[in-house]
Amino acid sequence: MTQKIFGHQNPDTDTVASALVAADIEKQLGNDVKAYRLGEVNGETAYALDYFSLEAPDLLNEVAAGDEVILVDHNEKQQSAAGIENAVITKVYDHHRIANFETESPLYYRAEPVGCTATILNKVYKEKNLTISKEAAGLMLSAIISDTLLFKSPTTTEEDIDAASELKSVAGVDLETYGLEMLKAGASTADKTARELITGDAKTFDIGEKSVRIAQVNVVDVDEVFARREEIELAINEEIEKDGYDLFTLIVTDILNSNSKVLALGAEFSSIERAFDVALDQNTAVLEGVVSRKKQVVPNITKALSDL
Repeated sequence: MTQKIFGHQNPDTDTVASALVAADIEKQLGNDVKAYRLGEVNGETAYALDYFSLEAPDLLNEVAAGDEVILVDHNEKQQSAAGIENAVITKVYDHHRIANFETESPLYYRAEPVGCTATILNKVYKEKNLTISKEAAGLMLSAIISDTLLFKSPTTTEEDIDAASELKSVAGVDLETYGLEMLKAGASTADKTARELITGDAKTFDIGEKSVRIAQVNVVDVDEVFARREEIELAINEEIEKDGYDLFTLIVTDILNSNSKVLALGAEFSSIERAFDVALDQNTAVLEGVVSRKKQVVPNITKALSDL
């Protein structure tokens, strides 16, 4: 049976790159695997794939009962493929919190508190004495740049920096030049609909009894997004009505200045004020120094909702 490898829904660069890289690792180990994606490839990821002359993984809509799967860059079931509860999870490579995850059988589970899943996979290549091709190095480097915002994110660790330093030579790129061009490739919002903006990189988190949806957009012009605030609010309220979210937040991150502006809607919108000690004005607030959903946004909202 061919094992399916995939990351989370609304895939970002780390989730697509890690699926492809994990597939390369498994194939070098003699295993029958195939990489997939659970959504459309964004502009940033497309730039990286095109730069290294690679094709995006095939789209996977759901997994069937008994399918053997390897998860990368996620573990929470609501972020995974439809039917995941009936699949056989054999391995996980991740760098996020562990939540609502259980299996019937033992598995290989590797989670490390680093900035990027690809940083972990780079270690696996070396531990297994496997060959890192230019393409694999380029994918891992791209993933690290993306997840750490070129090392400006507080999620960045020395391990991420060291891995990127190793990989840039194999990939044959100038780290700063390539990294900034890649990030800019995914930063334009002018051609995106309001729904695309709020769903392109969005994850659902179960926090206590609350359902929280957190979307993030990386930009070089925050005002470009908020000039469309009313249109975006309408799209968010439609998602809240459809899926019953208690809180929907859109985090618009300025990748050049390392700040964000938040738009919060839903019954628990005021939790954002407690979470970040800000006052919302027209449902928005500036979050100084906040760029990481994983390390800054989710923990702060979790605490704010837990204190109710």
